[in-house]
Amino acid sequence: MNDKLIMENYLLLLKSTVEVYVHGTLESSNPDIRELLKKGLDRIMEAQADTYDTMTEYGWYQVNNVQANVIQQTICNIQNGN
Repeated sequence: MNDKLIMENYLLLLKSTVEVYVHGTLESSNPDIRELLKKGLDRIMEAQADTYDTMTEYGWYQVNNVQANVIQQTICNIQNGN
């Protein structure tokens, strides 16, 4: 197993974990538990950002810039309910 594959798997794990923390935070009726989950969510999101930064630094995560007209069209579609 190479470093890129390990980082890809780790990033997927972090993204899945974020979903668990979000749902737990939203569904928690206990304020102490909710706060604990929010703090955990923040830590997981920081780890995700760090992992993403490392992967882009090594060229393992390719980011394609979107043209301004595509962004504008998407905004218009959302505003029009499409």
